[in-house]
Order: sequence, then structure tokens, then C-alpha cells
Amino acid sequence: MDETTQWLTAEQESAWRSLMAAILLLPGALDAQLQRDAELTHAGYAAMSALSEAPGRAIRMSELAHMASLSMSRLSHLVDRLEQRGWVKREPVPGDRRSTMAVLTDEGWQKVVATAPGHVDLVRSLIFEDLSPAQTRQLKAIFDKIVPKLDPENRLRSCGAARAGKEAAPATD
Repeated sequence: MDETTQWLTAEQESAWRSLMAAILLLPGALDAQLQRDAELTHAGYAAMSALSEAPGRAIRMSELAHMASLSMSRLSHLVDRLEQRGWVKREPVPGDRRSTMAVLTDEGWQKVVATAPGHVDLVRSLIFEDLSPAQTRQLKAIFDKIVPKLDPENRLRSCGAARAGKEAAPATD
């Protein structure tokens, strides 16, 4: 064993194992609900949700790939599938012939609006239902310390669902 390694305490190890269980189980639960109720993957919903909150409902493909934690190749395949369904379209970036924007169509906006309530219900039941308001604030404070270490450039933006019947608010940096 390495004598310089500072091992986790029993309490830290227990917390780590709980976090890892959530990290491993949550994507499958979200995917299952979205597949069942909306015929969407979580990655597809996250991308469409991000577009729904962006100014003009459009984001450069490279930025969207980062926001959705996808490679450009994987995002391209995802956008292909979303385009085939009429939910997203590609457009050139004005003044930059090398870049492409992903744009949420009106049909895509309606899909996000229709999908959001079920998704939010699941998130509420899995994450927040058993937490007090103080625990929710603690959870946010904890991730406010962790996420900047993982995303120091703050490029990963909120991919929250659009609220039914409301226009998307402009995304903030």
C-alpha cells in the first residue's frame, strides 16, 4: 500500500458508496420513464431541454455536446434521430460556415412541454420527496462545491425541463 495515500474515513466511504449507487441507478430510472412516456432517451431529452431554454431555442452543436456530456459523434447521431422525428433541425451559424446550430422546432418545443411534467414528477419522487427544505438546500450547497471542480469553465448549463405553457427563459452563463 502507498503510505502517502490518505484513505477515506468510514463515514466518507459510506457517503461515497451512496453517491456511486445514485450515480449508477439514476440514469436508468430516468431513461426508463422517458422511454416509456415519451419515446425519448435521457440524452435526447436533456439536449431538447437545453435547446428549449436557449435564446432562439438554438445552440452550437459543439456547445450542446458539452452541455449534454456527449462526444460530437454521439451528439450528431442523437440529433439525426431527433431530426427524423421533426423535433430538432440543423442550421448554419450565421457568419461561420464551419459551425452548425441545433435548433428546437415548434414540434420539439411541444414535445418538451408534454414530456416535462412526467419527468419532473419522477425527479421529485426519486430525489426531493423525502428531503426537507433544509436538506434540499444542503444538497445544492454540496453540489455547488463539487460541480465547479468537474466543470471549471462552467460550460455545463442547466438542462432543466421547460415548464408547460411557458416560453423558455434565456439561458444564463
